Amino acid sequence: MPKKLLIWLVIAFAAFYLFTQPENAADAVGGAFSAVGDAFGSMITFLSALFN
Repeated sequence: MPKKLLIWLVIAFAAFYLFTQPENAADAVGGAFSAVGDAFGSMITFLSALFN
């Protein structure tokens, strides 16, 4: 039960943030995707150096 409540609270907060500050929400999502892309690039660089 508490886990479900926490998930709903996170969804509600995300929706509130999206509707009240859409530009900041877009920046946050863009930053998250950028971080994932950077991490993936670093992993590829590491594996390339490891096998060469």
